[in-house]
Amino acid sequence: MTASGTLFVVATPIGNLEDMSLRAARILREADVIAAEDTRTAKQLLAHVDALGASNPGRRIVSYFEGNEAARADELVAALRDGRRVAVISEAGMPGVSDPGSYAIAAAITAGARVEVVPGPSAALTALIGSGLPTDRFTFVGFLPREPGARRAVLGTLRGERATMIFYEAPDRVAPTLRDAGDAFGADRRASLGRELTKLYEEHVRGSLGELAAAYADTAPRGECTLVIAGSRDAPDEVDIEAELRALLAAGLGPKDAAARLVVKTGKPRRVLYQLALSLQRAPEVP
Repeated sequence: MTASGTLFVVATPIGNLEDMSLRAARILREADVIAAEDTRTAKQLLAHVDALGASNPGRRIVSYFEGNEAARADELVAALRDGRRVAVISEAGMPGVSDPGSYAIAAAITAGARVEVVPGPSAALTALIGSGLPTDRFTFVGFLPREPGARRAVLGTLRGERATMIFYEAPDRVAPTLRDAGDAFGADRRASLGRELTKLYEEHVRGSLGELAAAYADTAPRGECTLVIAGSRDAPDEVDIEAELRALLAAGLGPKDAAARLVVKTGKPRRVLYQLALSLQRAPEVP
């Protein structure tokens, strides 16, 4: 049975309520079901949009977050099969972009329901434009891994990326991320940190990765942060991994520390580098 309802993927303000489009407000007023990442934030937003016109008195708000995303998608499809108008919203910005939404979209498409995307505010694009860095080609990375080794490995794989790169980051992880990015791309690589975007204290701090790392070394920025880093102008250098490991081992580093040093530089998994370092330590180089 093809679902006759429509799934609306609605972008919501990332800070300033005046960024709510007339179309988005109308759809949220008319929706039968609203799947919200944070129901408390959603109720505050709906109080704002309902003041602009009559809403659907039978409208339901249901939670839709990372922990229940897959299961809730089935319920939303059931509502679509009943011909309901279902809207998906995240806490801020566009659902499906580093926020819940992809499961519901895929399930709705599989069920044959109509899917309408209602564009609007985006922290990634706002930070990109405000950075002053090239916009002709860019890549959205989203959140980097929390674990330092995994974060460095991801940054290592991006060493040769020529497009401007966009990252989301939590305030307390901005300093280590800037340090790791400087190790991966060079401390002189141009970057911009956007914070409190569209809000009263919006700020774009521009400079080199080294300058930004120094600025936030002791004090974490406040508010949600989006980091924009210029792409590489040069082809990535070929790294002789074995020679690099031998040099680090000869300098007195153990296999674990030697592997950690090369994670950012090569983008190779730390466990692979560690195993290679162990093998090199057991079998010294033959003249």
